[in-house]
Amino acid sequence: MLSIGKLCAATGVKTPTIRYYEQIGLLPQPPRSRGNQRFYDRKALERLRFIRHSRELGFSLEAIRDLLSLSDNPDQSCAAADAIAKAQLVEVESRLARLMSLKTELERMVLQCAGDTISDCRVIEVLSDHAHCVTDHRTSDDAHPLAGGAQSLPAAAS
Repeated sequence: MLSIGKLCAATGVKTPTIRYYEQIGLLPQPPRSRGNQRFYDRKALERLRFIRHSRELGFSLEAIRDLLSLSDNPDQSCAAADAIAKAQLVEVESRLARLMSLKTELERMVLQCAGDTISDCRVIEVLSDHAHCVTDHRTSDDAHPLAGGAQSLPAAAS
């Protein structure tokens, strides 16, 4: 049996994240000692490692929930797990394409900047008007004139 501190050390997942995973049902509530200390077994350790690795690969919590549900029933077909992984691959490929577009645009913007004064600065000019861009690197939210800005990429959360 592992305390939450030892579970953190063994998985690299922080205590608040473990508690959050318990709260949302990804990780079962562990048994507690008389002193109300959580104790985790090997199964909880393996499940948390699964969650951590899935998050590192960019899977959403909902996809992880589905994958865990599938892994809890090992005799069924893996077609659903394959479909979830394929959907994640499509998402990653989409993000990569967007990042390559951003890289191209940033390189072009920097190369075109003469570096004299702000009034002649190509970086400021391009950032002020998307029409100066060669690629469309906006997210769907950015395309709307009243949108709140660019979406950030999901972190490889612990």
